[in-house]
Amino acid sequence: MSTQVSEEVREALHEGRPVVALESTLIAHGLPRPRNLAVAAELEESVRAGGAVPATIAVVDGTARIGLDRAALTRIAEDPSVRKLGHRDLAPALATGATGATTVSATAWLADAAGIRVFATGGLGGVHREWSETQDESADLRLLARVGITVVCAGVKSILDVPATLQRLETLGVTVVGYGTERFPGFYLSSSGEPVDWTLRTPQEVAGVIRAQDALTGPRSALVVANPVPEAEQLDPALHDRVLARGLAAAKEKGITGQAVTPFLLEYLMVHTEGASLEANLAAVRGNVRLAARIAGAYASGTAHGSEDRGSAAHAPEAHGSAATGADGR
Repeated sequence: MSTQVSEEVREALHEGRPVVALESTLIAHGLPRPRNLAVAAELEESVRAGGAVPATIAVVDGTARIGLDRAALTRIAEDPSVRKLGHRDLAPALATGATGATTVSATAWLADAAGIRVFATGGLGGVHREWSETQDESADLRLLARVGITVVCAGVKSILDVPATLQRLETLGVTVVGYGTERFPGFYLSSSGEPVDWTLRTPQEVAGVIRAQDALTGPRSALVVANPVPEAEQLDPALHDRVLARGLAAAKEKGITGQAVTPFLLEYLMVHTEGASLEANLAAVRGNVRLAARIAGAYASGTAHGSEDRGSAAHAPEAHGSAATGADGR
């Protein structure tokens, strides 16, 4: 595979310093221009401020790039011909010399192959509503069952079937933990109302789980760290529910089905919340990036069982150990 790892990322990995992977679809397709480039630079700076090295991932002229220079980042942000690449699209993109922004699945695959252990994104894809009729499910889920990477996210997009997505992740053997919460986040919302089986409260605890994964033998799978957007920055729940209901009705009326439903609903939410959904999305991404940098640092420094953890442990119905203390990492 034609892959180019930036010198900064390569040196950090070689020296065992913390690295955080970042997806590029948010830059190319998730934000309006020119704000997208400013946000891309901001997220990379946030990783650096947290003591880690950012590795924004994309495919440029048929080469998978792990860590983008300013020219490549600008191209991904400004070129309207940049494609959207899931992991299934990587081989054609590399073979044909295409340029594309990587989704969660493609970013996780490339980051894992490069040896990066922590990846920050906004929200995961999942099982779509009316799955029994459409059989529509994000490629993110199955891919996460095949890569040993930690994904810090704000749950799955609230326009999806959240309970079915959690059930699917369980079936696929993907570990899901809530960060500082006993409820699975709802992307724009701090809570989807669905419970999580495990709650971790410090970056050191998350690093401890990653190390435990390292020590286990058997199938590889991702660790999903579900980090809720702060309540003060979430989309107003009543507004969210009202606009989403209208959006679902509009999609049905217009005959929009399959893969076209998600972009339609996301656009509908942005327009009919007057941009509030976009701001909640960005608040979630920023929090996830900050937390990912701290987790990567804790994992790299070997402090998973250090002094900050004493007197703290994961909460679960069957868990044994002490209770967590410390900063929330947001």
